[in-house]
Amino acid sequence: MAKEVLCEVENCNYWGQGNLCQADAIYVVSHKGNTAHDSKDTDCKTFKPTH
Repeated sequence: MAKEVLCEVENCNYWGQGNLCQADAIYVVSHKGNTAHDSKDTDCKTFKPTH
């Protein structure tokens, strides 16, 4: 089953119309080691700016 990953960052190389992420995989990291308490504790390492 295909999953949709939504993203509002229009200047990302993987951003697609309808706010759909076009990356093959998503890599998310935590600022606080191996755990996070909410989304503010995380970053998407997949982000790549468009040229």
